[in-house]
Amino acid sequence: MTKLTNNQKKFLRARGHVLKPIVMVGQHGLSESVLAELESTMTKHELLKIKIRAEDRDDRQKMIDEVINVTKAHLIQVIGSVMVIYRAFEEEPQIILPRK
Repeated sequence: MTKLTNNQKKFLRARGHVLKPIVMVGQHGLSESVLAELESTMTKHELLKIKIRAEDRDDRQKMIDEVINVTKAHLIQVIGSVMVIYRAFEEEPQIILPRK
């Protein structure tokens, strides 16, 4: 997984701003069904907004880290309980990133 430049992250943040959260992670964390939903959604969307409901900041950070590890996606942004992640499609990416 190549590292994204600040300019590419800024570009993706702008694209992610208009998205609605597609996946919701509840208090019970990343259950098997949530992980399956995440994986299936990542096959349809390169840029994804996820809402995380956690008791406190530490729990939320653990869930964010786990989502990144499981999906092998780039963390683009976290605002409050909403995170934006990006993982390009293996074949024919839909989002063309700026070069630098």
